[in-house]
Amino acid sequence: MNSIKNVPARVLSRRPGHSLEAEREQFDKTQAISISKAINTQEAPVKEKHARRIILGTHHEKGAFTFWSYAIGLPLPSSSILSWKFCHVLHKVLRDGHPNVLHDCQRYRSNIREIGELWGHLHDRYGQLVNVYTKLLLTKISFHLKHPQFPAGLEVSDEVLEKAAGTDINDIFQLTVEMFDYMDCELKLSESVFRQLNTAIAVSQMSSGQCRLAPLIQVIQDCSHLYHYTVKLMFRLHSCLPADTLQGHRDRFHEQFHSLRNFFRRASDMLYFKRLIQIPRLPEGPPNFLRASALAEHIKPVVVIPEEAPEDEEPENLIEISTGPPAGEPAVVADLFDQTFGPPNGSMKDDRDLQIETLKREVETLRAELEKIKLEAQRYISQLKGQVNTLEAELEEQRKQKQKALVDNEQLRHELAQLRAAQLEGQRNQGLREEAEKKASVTEARYTKLKEQHSKLIATHAELLRKNADTAKQLTAKQQNQEEVARVKEQLAFQMEQVKRESEMKLEEQSDQLEKLRRELEAKSGELVRVQQDLSRTEQSGSELSLRLDVLSAEKEALSSAVRQQEAALQAAQSLVQEKEALLGQEQQHHAQERAELQGRLADKESREQGLQQRLLDEQLEVLRRSAAEAERILQDAVGTLDDPLHLRCTSSPDYLVSRAQAALDAVSALETGHTQYLASRSDASALVAALTQFSHLAADTIINGSATSHLAPTDPADRLTDACRECGARALELMGQLQDRQAVQQAQPDCVRGPLQGILQLGQELKPKSLDVRQEELGALVDKEMAATSSAIEEAVRRIEDMMNQARHASSGVKLEVNERILNSCTDLMKAIRLLVTTSTSLQKEIVESGRGAATQQEFYAKNSRWTEGLISASKAVGWGATQLVESADKVVLHTGKYEELIVCSHEIAASTAQLVAASKVKANKDSRHLSRLQECSRTVNVMAANVVASTKSGQEQIEDRDTMDFSGMSLIKLKKQEMETQVRVLELEKTLEAERVRLGELRKQHYALAVGVGTPGEEEPGQPSPAPHSGSSRKPPLAQKPSVVPRQDHQLDKKDGVCPTQLMNS
Repeated sequence: MNSIKNVPARVLSRRPGHSLEAEREQFDKTQAISISKAINTQEAPVKEKHARRIILGTHHEKGAFTFWSYAIGLPLPSSSILSWKFCHVLHKVLRDGHPNVLHDCQRYRSNIREIGELWGHLHDRYGQLVNVYTKLLLTKISFHLKHPQFPAGLEVSDEVLEKAAGTDINDIFQLTVEMFDYMDCELKLSESVFRQLNTAIAVSQMSSGQCRLAPLIQVIQDCSHLYHYTVKLMFRLHSCLPADTLQGHRDRFHEQFHSLRNFFRRASDMLYFKRLIQIPRLPEGPPNFLRASALAEHIKPVVVIPEEAPEDEEPENLIEISTGPPAGEPAVVADLFDQTFGPPNGSMKDDRDLQIETLKREVETLRAELEKIKLEAQRYISQLKGQVNTLEAELEEQRKQKQKALVDNEQLRHELAQLRAAQLEGQRNQGLREEAEKKASVTEARYTKLKEQHSKLIATHAELLRKNADTAKQLTAKQQNQEEVARVKEQLAFQMEQVKRESEMKLEEQSDQLEKLRRELEAKSGELVRVQQDLSRTEQSGSELSLRLDVLSAEKEALSSAVRQQEAALQAAQSLVQEKEALLGQEQQHHAQERAELQGRLADKESREQGLQQRLLDEQLEVLRRSAAEAERILQDAVGTLDDPLHLRCTSSPDYLVSRAQAALDAVSALETGHTQYLASRSDASALVAALTQFSHLAADTIINGSATSHLAPTDPADRLTDACRECGARALELMGQLQDRQAVQQAQPDCVRGPLQGILQLGQELKPKSLDVRQEELGALVDKEMAATSSAIEEAVRRIEDMMNQARHASSGVKLEVNERILNSCTDLMKAIRLLVTTSTSLQKEIVESGRGAATQQEFYAKNSRWTEGLISASKAVGWGATQLVESADKVVLHTGKYEELIVCSHEIAASTAQLVAASKVKANKDSRHLSRLQECSRTVNVMAANVVASTKSGQEQIEDRDTMDFSGMSLIKLKKQEMETQVRVLELEKTLEAERVRLGELRKQHYALAVGVGTPGEEEPGQPSPAPHSGSSRKPPLAQKPSVVPRQDHQLDKKDGVCPTQLMNS
């Protein structure tokens, strides 16, 4: 026998080589298929799975050689749509492909440029878009080759951005300009696409519109990063260069900011983008680069790509996982080997060959698992990147709030210091002002009362201007007259003060001159007295002075002449004083005349003001009369609806009637206050008019809703409610009549309406459904109770299904046993899915309460959000009730006492109830909540399990039901005709019955909705009431959960928030 110890190297090398060649061939085949499916002439967007396979192919071969080898052969010049989709795929490959793709695309820049120039010269819609898109791709390739620090996806950290910008201000300036050019190309493409959509009147849900809009997803991702980087670089440039130098940069940035903001706004409004990308919102205005602190207010826009749903088609394998050659090839290889080297010993393979083959299979398996792990890791990385971006955005928001709080703190400190300084300055000025007021009090005492009356009159006229639009022109004229009177008064007062000061100054000057002349006269008189004394002494001496007598006589004569001269001067001065006194008397007489004239004019103005005041009182009374007349018409209209036959179809709820009656009672109190104020001051009827208007509307609303509520109430309460509404309308109309009479206004009693309103309120409280009397503080306990009751009902249903399954195995066999087991197994799976859904809903509810209640308690949170709590309770009841009904229907089907259709209807009811529970929980849940995603997943599982129950029920029904064979071979022509007519009659009867049942179903649903919205469902059984006794041979059934009903919110809560809300009426 031939034994081979050493196998030739060419044989050993042939085995693994074939596997690699097959793998390469499979890879090329997959890439060719993906490229042909992604880039075609169909006017539809590129499918994501084909583009993803092309991108994964670039990572597999670490480049874009295969992509370009197939893409270069595409007939791009023949079809503009083909060129457009090629640019889209190339853009995605550049962004998400292997880093070496950028260098591979550099070799084909001339091809890209030629395609763009070719279509740019042609008048084709897609051709113009291709021209703009190729320019964007060339700009993108040049930018990233010049700046390798920025990947094609443009996602770098701030540290990498600072490192790429460097420290040289010229490099930063140049990098900013290049980013502006990059952003211009992106925005130009988006504007071209939207312009064509507007001219073609295309919508985002049409395939033609989606084909144009699909590349804008990559444009949005690029623009969000470019906007953030340009903001950072602009702030850095402004920190190093003067503002005038960067004026061109700022103008260009502002233009791009407004274009980008409009682009994001228009894209976010389109339905096509809402399911594919989460577009950020830019601020209302661009950042202020002249203020360095504005950088802290900047928030980085974050674009989030939602997790994609699985495709309908199965993805093709990108890697050849098979370990051996195709079928039929091993025999050929074995034959050639045997022919060359002979058969092996004992026709058994060598142990080393077996080990080699085993290791190869393990290597291939591990390689496939490694690829799967890589794909999963990439998916996780993308999700984590989205979460990191979200957290970074939140961090930026927190930093912005912190910076804003610091700035606000500094501003408050500065304002506090200013207020303290102003307070000290005010205290100092207070003393000076008091002194000035003391000095001015003497001169202002005469006009104080007049100014007070004038200010009161101005305030009264201003109030009338705001509240009485009908008399606005007259009051404006009055106010102008009063301002003219005030100006005349001020002018007259100023003139009187000026004349008084001038007269006082003249009197002081004349008094000074007179005093001076008197002092000179006294001095001369003293000298004369001394001279006379000397003369007397001289005469007594006699003889001794005789010799000097002549001399003295001469001196005497001289002195006498001097005295005469002084006397003449004194007389002249006295005559001058008399003239001045005469002039002063004339001036005083003139001033007295002017004062008398001014006082007369002042008295005339006062009389006119009294006339205006009386006219104002008349106008206020007229306004009150008109308001009361309008209120009387409103009330008469409301009272007229009590006897209107067309109003019989209108209904209202007792809760809303109670809220309206309570609001009307509050309006009665306001009406009493306004009436008291009007009696105290007849010149101001604003409060009474406002209260009267509010009371008339609320009282009319109460009467109308009372009549509408009586249409659904029993006969006796309805009659009493109608009588109370009539009495209320009569009292209110009587009050309106009193307010229109000048004499009866003072005797009007607004409190007379309070009694009928309280009667309506009491009747509304009595008509409220008792089943809805749950206080808000008990809502929290009721939620936990209902969730626990639902969980226990589901547990009981699972246990009951297991008991039914055990009994079915003992009581049936064959096809019936198979059908029963299949139905009960599907019901068990459905109950388990519902139990998981209720558990997840409870966890989500706790998360919502903990995140939303703040410092409040759990009961306060439930009371504050009563509508949401009631919806959650209703949804929980619906789930428990549906589960219990499903068990009842399954029991009847297994015991052959029920119908399969009941089980199908119960399955649909459970699907609807779970959807209601998910919707109630989703209202206040955070969209990124982990419990919410789990709850949605559980809801989908419940729907699938309910569909399985329906499918198993239908298949079981088809297996069990006996179908009669239709053999008509033995019938004659007459019998066949008779059977045909009887069958047609039966068909018509069934169709008529079906139509009647559908009408009945619609009426039942209408009545159920009316009862749930209006007065609740009084016919429901209580949660703790047990169900009827079970059939013999089966275990005890669980208690039925209460059928859910929607509890209406108390409308008086709306009144406190929203004021007067419109009447809620329903057409029956």
